Amino acid sequence: MKQTTVIVLLALVIFCTALAQVPQLPTTPTQQPAEQTSTTTTPSGAHELSASDVSAFLDAAVPLQLEREDIAGATIAVVKDGQLLFARGYGYADVANRKPVLAEESLFRPGSVSKLFTWTAIMQLYEQGKLDLDRDVNDYIDFRIPDAFGKPITLKNIMSHTPGFEEQIKDLFTDDPAKINLGQYVKTHIPTRIYPPGTVPAYSNYATALAGYIVERVSGQPFNDYVNEKIFKPLGMTRSTFVQPLPEDLSSLMSNGYQLGSGEPKPFELVTAFPAGSLSSSATDMARFIIAHLQGGQPGEARMLKPETVELMHSRLFSLDDGANAMCYGFYEESRNGTRIIGHAGDTLYFHSDLHLMLDKGVGFFISYNSGGKSEVSGRTIIWEAFLDRYFPYQPAATTTPDSAKVDASSVSGTYVLSRRSETSFLKTASLIGAFTVYPVGEGMIEVEQLTKPNGKPKKFREVGPLTFLEENGQDKLFFKPDQSGRMQMLIPYPFFVGQRVGLYENKRVLLPVLGVSLGIMLLTLLFWPIAWFVRRHYGHKLELTRKELLLRIGVRLVLALNLVFVVAMIALVIYGLTHLWIFGDRGTIWFRLIQMLGVLGALGTLVVIFNAVQAWRNKQRRIWGKLQATILMLACFGFLWFVFAGKLLSFSSSY
Repeated sequence: MKQTTVIVLLALVIFCTALAQVPQLPTTPTQQPAEQTSTTTTPSGAHELSASDVSAFLDAAVPLQLEREDIAGATIAVVKDGQLLFARGYGYADVANRKPVLAEESLFRPGSVSKLFTWTAIMQLYEQGKLDLDRDVNDYIDFRIPDAFGKPITLKNIMSHTPGFEEQIKDLFTDDPAKINLGQYVKTHIPTRIYPPGTVPAYSNYATALAGYIVERVSGQPFNDYVNEKIFKPLGMTRSTFVQPLPEDLSSLMSNGYQLGSGEPKPFELVTAFPAGSLSSSATDMARFIIAHLQGGQPGEARMLKPETVELMHSRLFSLDDGANAMCYGFYEESRNGTRIIGHAGDTLYFHSDLHLMLDKGVGFFISYNSGGKSEVSGRTIIWEAFLDRYFPYQPAATTTPDSAKVDASSVSGTYVLSRRSETSFLKTASLIGAFTVYPVGEGMIEVEQLTKPNGKPKKFREVGPLTFLEENGQDKLFFKPDQSGRMQMLIPYPFFVGQRVGLYENKRVLLPVLGVSLGIMLLTLLFWPIAWFVRRHYGHKLELTRKELLLRIGVRLVLALNLVFVVAMIALVIYGLTHLWIFGDRGTIWFRLIQMLGVLGALGTLVVIFNAVQAWRNKQRRIWGKLQATILMLACFGFLWFVFAGKLLSFSSSY
């Protein structure tokens, strides 16, 4: 039931999957770099990080994952000490034609990993003195981000995902290449600012697109040309581009994208906010970019950034707690196994990728899949974490549980909506449905329903410090602390958003049951309406109703029907949009508006339902069951409206 609800009402985030048998996917060997000699001491219990051992390990692990999860193919690169240690493709770039994935040739879409190139471009202009990271971004653009909270947005805010923008998905993807116009996009899709800048992390694709537009304005070059000239060419990344659709010389190398490897290939995804996620690249090209960052921006004779600029870019920029992972200058911390690690993940609809830098170890890792697969949780980190455990095993430190653990666990329990959310449009419903739920369990432990293990079961956390909880038999940490207004925040391992505890009005643990009961009552009432008519006709009974009572009876059922049609139509349109991206654009907005008009009529119709209930109780001849039925229908409408208004389903915002 939980999964169905999320797929239906949070379909923009979780994609529909189907179970199917996956074909046998062979490992595709590619040319392997020469064996590298380790320059560091191998930790006790760790395998030596060598090309031969990595090859044996990944050749065993990756094909099993592809088969288990119904993924068509994957591409991987590992670098060490400034050299490519390993690169290989697995499975197929084109399943139907049995075209193998080749690490040197096959292009994948690393999604938001693309942002790292945007941030690198910003830092290049910064070290040239052309950008001030603390200056109002309005000074660099030819339009204006509206004032809010009495504070300007800076590039530091943008790079740490703290500009305060709400989430927005309208026109993020398109099916029309002619609509890909960066300047037009950033000028016409400005999200509402819902937080003061520099206070709350809330991941923003729009903000990154804005940074890309600033690169264009300051450099005087189109973003694609700038990145090609200043990053790709110096690093020898000949199989990388931000251009959409792909240039003719690269289009034949592009891997298909799939929802399931056993399914049909999907169209090439066109990203309107392209500095935030339109990169197409091979694994070996991504390895060159990784090496440049691990080598102080100057790998060999190439030069991307000055060492001091790279050091700044990798440093901590924003965190709400000193012990928690922080946002860096575009990268974010994802420390694990006792090692500071920075990186970035990326998802399009069909490609799923991860890039990781172990700065102190001189090690980098890139992996990308061309299918979502059938797992209920993202599998993109499974191979990475197994890699870490093999070569950099975790030595857990001893911890103690405070005496106040049970009380603390209870005090932090509740429902937490993510800071990365839509606040002013109908998509707020998705934020409420996708909220994190924290439960106290056992003695001084909590369970977070949305933070799951690879088997899909929720993780449990034990308190190890004041309002600090460590994953049981794991490494993830949660930090709880009040914000400036006193509302409890949950800091999760991903520093680009936080959980913010909500009250009863927006609490999905109350909202969803109320909605379910309300819709159930409406549906049963409509289903039993014709059945009751047939029964009465069969036995020769008639309803003794006045004309006014008959009209009210029909009007109430019309209102119930409008409410149900509104919900079903909204769900159907969102699900349809998963495979027809134009829905989340101007053409689709018309359909959303028409459906919302049904919702408005249903909401206004609640007055009819209320009037019917009042009349039922005033009518002394009315049986008690009729009075109770009228009251129950009124309460069902109230429950429905509670959900509609809490989720802002009737908000007619032009951006969403």
